[in-house]
Amino acid sequence: MRLLIKRVFDFIFSLTGILFFLPFGIIIAAFIIIESKGGVFYLQTRVGKNNQDFRLIKFRTMRTGSEKKGLLTVGKDNRITGTGRFLRKFKLDEMPQLLNILIGTMSIVGPRPEVRKYVDMYNENQKKVLLAKPGLTDYASLEYFNENELLGKSENPEKTYIEEVMPAKLLLNEKYLSDISLGHDLKIIFKTLGKVFRQ
Repeated sequence: MRLLIKRVFDFIFSLTGILFFLPFGIIIAAFIIIESKGGVFYLQTRVGKNNQDFRLIKFRTMRTGSEKKGLLTVGKDNRITGTGRFLRKFKLDEMPQLLNILIGTMSIVGPRPEVRKYVDMYNENQKKVLLAKPGLTDYASLEYFNENELLGKSENPEKTYIEEVMPAKLLLNEKYLSDISLGHDLKIIFKTLGKVFRQ
């Protein structure tokens, strides 16, 4: 029953969000197309519930082909477009994931989905996060809201991510998984909105 309530909430929330956000999305799409060559959206394979791959959708914030130079974005990464910087600051690049939520591959609240490269580094205990549907936001998103700036201060960003940031995120995911409820989800949603508006 709890999972059914969560799914109904996700469906209603995502559908409402899509309808509300659509006019702004059209404007954002125009800016993306005008500023740099490539499509409006960026599709990336992430790992979801039960260790299954799925296609996560975002607004494109980087120049085409940027992924070949590394998965992590750190500091003032010159691969990010001007429009992309604005979208990332306010997390607007994540809004297309409402479509992922609508079709059921993601939830509003849940562990943020990782790419396969990093999931393959999880130990058996950390793999428990894959029992839940990935989310648009979670405790780790709140704690590491400006993650790229943090990694930008490191001499070896990927090493810092793998050895420090990723394990800390997974511990925060465990905290969420120990108490999944609609009330808990609403608390995280309001905290996330607060973080965005404070930007």
